[in-house]
Amino acid sequence: MSAPHAGSPAPPAEAAPVRRAGFRPLAGLNRRNASREVLAGVTLLAIAVPLNIGYAQIAGLPATAGLYALVVPSILYALTVSSRQLVASPDAAAAALVASSLGGLAVAGGKDYITLALAQALIGGVLFLLCAFFKLGFLANFLSKPILVGFVGGLALDILVSQVAKMLGVKIDSGGEFVDKVVGLFSGLATLNVWSLLIAAGSLVVLLVGRRFARAVPWALVVLIVATVVVVLSGAEKGGVDVLGKVESGPPKLTWPVIDWTTWLALIPSAIALTLVTMGEGLLVSRSYGEKRGYRTSPNRDLFAFGVANLGAGVTGGFTVGSSTSRTAAMDQSGSRTQLPSLITAVGTLALLAFGTALLEHIPSPAIGAIVAVAVVPLLGIPDLVSLWRQDRFEFVIAAVCFLGALLLGPIAGIVIAFVLSVINVTRRAANPAIDTLAADGNPDSSLLDAAEPGDPTVPGVVVIRLAAPLFFANSAVFEQAVKRAVRATSAQHVVLDMEAVTDVDVTGAESFRSVRTWLGDNKADLGLSRLRPGLRERMEHLELIDGVAIYDTNRTALAALEGRVA
Repeated sequence: MSAPHAGSPAPPAEAAPVRRAGFRPLAGLNRRNASREVLAGVTLLAIAVPLNIGYAQIAGLPATAGLYALVVPSILYALTVSSRQLVASPDAAAAALVASSLGGLAVAGGKDYITLALAQALIGGVLFLLCAFFKLGFLANFLSKPILVGFVGGLALDILVSQVAKMLGVKIDSGGEFVDKVVGLFSGLATLNVWSLLIAAGSLVVLLVGRRFARAVPWALVVLIVATVVVVLSGAEKGGVDVLGKVESGPPKLTWPVIDWTTWLALIPSAIALTLVTMGEGLLVSRSYGEKRGYRTSPNRDLFAFGVANLGAGVTGGFTVGSSTSRTAAMDQSGSRTQLPSLITAVGTLALLAFGTALLEHIPSPAIGAIVAVAVVPLLGIPDLVSLWRQDRFEFVIAAVCFLGALLLGPIAGIVIAFVLSVINVTRRAANPAIDTLAADGNPDSSLLDAAEPGDPTVPGVVVIRLAAPLFFANSAVFEQAVKRAVRATSAQHVVLDMEAVTDVDVTGAESFRSVRTWLGDNKADLGLSRLRPGLRERMEHLELIDGVAIYDTNRTALAALEGRVA
């Protein structure tokens, strides 16, 4: 065991335990806010029921699948998640992914299709639990904002075309390719149903105008009730308006998908895509609301909660559960700061399934299409794309490629493209780090040295070089060339590497470091290091890189030691 470095603080005899506040069920709930949380739960129920019915239709599943996903999964999630506000539920992007990934394996709406949706949710649940166990929440960081904007935007446009067809009463293959849907929509305009158009137009007016002047009112529920009454009283159903149809009554029942192992394997890629999208969006939203409202969140605890929620969906007839940004925002605006609204929604949905499914039978599809369309339009990300265009054209290109990939090639190809572009983007940035020659300013009270002009030594015979990145395979050659270029330009006899911004060295970076050291020796120059982090020092010792290398606490210490040794 090595002795502690001089000046380093002695380790405490026993670390004080850290209280993991906020990770108990229903954290934040108390007598003062209980009534507000119950009211928020009623609001969430009014929002969630119509949306989940619509998302189930997008996924090619019966309405009950959307409602079942609000019962057991919501309860399991609310009791295990660290976030006090993030709402878990099937959303538009997840529904589109389910439809596109299962459409080639079974006929939408059929028993085999429903079975595949259950199996997909179970696989997703297992993936979430594995990510939580191995603490892989950091993988969500690979889905940057441009990638998420483009990917979700492409899915949203695909959904929107289907909803427009529903609002017009035009029959298209909702599970088909995007181009086929667009062609079907325009070629079917001659069969437009006037009743459907009127119901959809009225629904849109109520949703958009109502949201503008009275955001607290659950306008989606109002639209469903009024539109259903209009259909029943006017006989519009006989005039060709599609309605939801009979909805099975009763609570969710325990089930298990019976499929062969090859089908299980075929569902893994789509389950991975669903998991990654939820990780990328859900963990980001969870963290942002935690920071905004002053409570701690745990990414891996949230992944665990998504895991058990999806397992619950898979065994009770639901489908893949993700995060709902819009519902989370609605709950935040209503003043909710706990998961009680999710439990209220679960209880209310269970009561609806037990006693009120007959009320759902005559809900007109154009009204559902309008509700989903209004919810989906913000997901197109037009303002974000415009902002990216103004701020960074390369990031805009990434978003545009992900948008078109998800739209034209499908979500699975889209998520692969997203990750490839993410890796390219990270590598592109890391491959060209800032590598500066530093200049002495003659001020001994200044703790840092500024960048020098190219070709100037720090002081005669000495050059201090700062690498502002980890030294690894992507930038090792650039680092090596930069050091050689600086030495040639300054004829330096002593080279000091400022390591303050270097957090890691990989094997390829270590090879470059050795190569630089050998080259300096061949050119009668020596190498020193300054401001070396303790963790990095251990890493470099393990790689056998710093034997015989002078190490200085600061750049000024290095200059003071080396100036007198310049020949």
